[in-house]
Amino acid sequence: MSGRIPREFIDDLLARVDIVDVVDTRVPLKKRGREHIACCPFHEEKTPSFTVSQTKQFYHCFGCGAHGSAIGFLMEHEGLGFVEAVRELAQTVGLELPQGSADSPSNEQVPALLEVLTRADRWFRDQLRAHPRAAEAQDYLKGRGLTGQTAARFGIGFAPEGWDNLLRALDAEPELLLGAGLVIKKDSGGFYDRFRHRVLFPIHDYRGRVVAFGGRVLGEGEPKYLNSPETAVFHKGRELYGLYLARDAIRASGQVLIVEGYMDVVALSQHGVENVVATLGTATTRYHLERIFRFAPEVVFCFDGDRAGREAAVRALETALPLLSEGRQAGFLFLPEGEDPDSLVRREGGDAFRARLANSVPLPEFLFDHLRQQADLSRMDGRARYAELARPLIGQVPDGILKRMMTERLGELTRLGDDALRGLVAAAPRQASGSDRVRRPRPLQGDSPVRKAVALLVQQPDLAASVADQPELPEAAIAGLDLLRGLLKLLQEAPKQNTGQVLEHYRGDPSEKHLEKLATWEHAQQASDNPQGELRDALLAVRIDALQRQEAAARELGDARAAEICAALQQEISRLKQQRLSGGG
Repeated sequence: MSGRIPREFIDDLLARVDIVDVVDTRVPLKKRGREHIACCPFHEEKTPSFTVSQTKQFYHCFGCGAHGSAIGFLMEHEGLGFVEAVRELAQTVGLELPQGSADSPSNEQVPALLEVLTRADRWFRDQLRAHPRAAEAQDYLKGRGLTGQTAARFGIGFAPEGWDNLLRALDAEPELLLGAGLVIKKDSGGFYDRFRHRVLFPIHDYRGRVVAFGGRVLGEGEPKYLNSPETAVFHKGRELYGLYLARDAIRASGQVLIVEGYMDVVALSQHGVENVVATLGTATTRYHLERIFRFAPEVVFCFDGDRAGREAAVRALETALPLLSEGRQAGFLFLPEGEDPDSLVRREGGDAFRARLANSVPLPEFLFDHLRQQADLSRMDGRARYAELARPLIGQVPDGILKRMMTERLGELTRLGDDALRGLVAAAPRQASGSDRVRRPRPLQGDSPVRKAVALLVQQPDLAASVADQPELPEAAIAGLDLLRGLLKLLQEAPKQNTGQVLEHYRGDPSEKHLEKLATWEHAQQASDNPQGELRDALLAVRIDALQRQEAAARELGDARAAEICAALQQEISRLKQQRLSGGG
């Protein structure tokens, strides 16, 4: 289970939520037989292959393979973390997360803070259109090449000069405005507006709610850009400017471009490069990337081509390395000296910028080129230094094809053999991700009885009650047997669960991916008209396999009792085989 939310709360939540309602509000569904269908929101298609089962409380796309519970759908569709998705679902059914169970404490002021931020956003936008001294802000935006439509799309506003314009206009409790980051408290008492004589850029969270602002000063003044402070609703290490508006473009392109400024995002979007977001005055964090990778498999970092840009790229590389699993990619776009995305796209146009983006430097290539500047590969000791520099970096990459290919490339550059390299990289310290902290089990292969039994139980959890009278499964070195035993125990101790609830029990577990696949395994779905009989038969087959293994082990002992043990086991095996022939009763 992710986060620190009690298991009982998740069960109760999923028992109250209907996944059909959750999905239908975001992706209109049509009823077809016992299922609900739609074109998949996670990939382009013309014929619907996305199904939602009300009985199982589970969604599955037969086109791209996306699947999960109501919680999983929100995580995938909205780009939420686990706790965020649970909180949002809980709000729809009137539940509150248990105190202290989430990543951050609950704040009773949050609704009021969001409401006053929305009012402030509306007021700032009104000032850009109607304030007597708004011409300076309008001229600034026009001078940067922005159209009125673009300014409206991004909700750009204007904070006029003066110390208490917003304070007086909103007529709200000053302490509430302080909590929202809209005013500053004087040392001598009283309050004054945080944003004055600035163009304002509203910052939205994943749901499109205004949670903060960024202000660009007009004329001379410091700081040039001013952001809202950290508040109960805004954490700059988590939010990305423009993500809410860019989500569809990111999904469609399969790629997201990360830049450093508000105007970079706005200008690129106006020129048709819409799959772009910006960090908020901070380096890209692991949290940023985890969220982005829920929308697209590829991220490209955009930096200046100078020394500072290269150093920032190295920091981004180190943050991205542990997350490059399951086909994820990262790259770097370095701009000509003196250019930023805003100036470059206005000078060259959107097509030219997209061409540059298509030729971005892949992360592995940048990594090896960066290290080459620190070691002389023509010398033996230089190659040794190169290998030592590369070792901890490649060691951060999750096990898989990319890591193997990077290790092979390191071997080509250093002339080290495969065995030496594997040992070198394997010995490197690495940050364990959630899925790497425990050893992954062997996958359940083919149509084995264990695989069939697990699939039947995941797809129809109520079947566990039909085998409650069966003895506990024996110990044996059979792939998946521990999983089957644990699943039976779970469903018999906590009956009346649906597929979605079962899968949430295994979120973060090494078996999670296996169970998700088995939840849609057609062999089990079409097994027969007698799933209870199929399950009993599969469990009998597992018991017979386990006993046969015990018999083989006993024969290998060769002691005085071996014959006696084998005879008893043979008798039990024969009985179970006869039971299978008679229908598994």
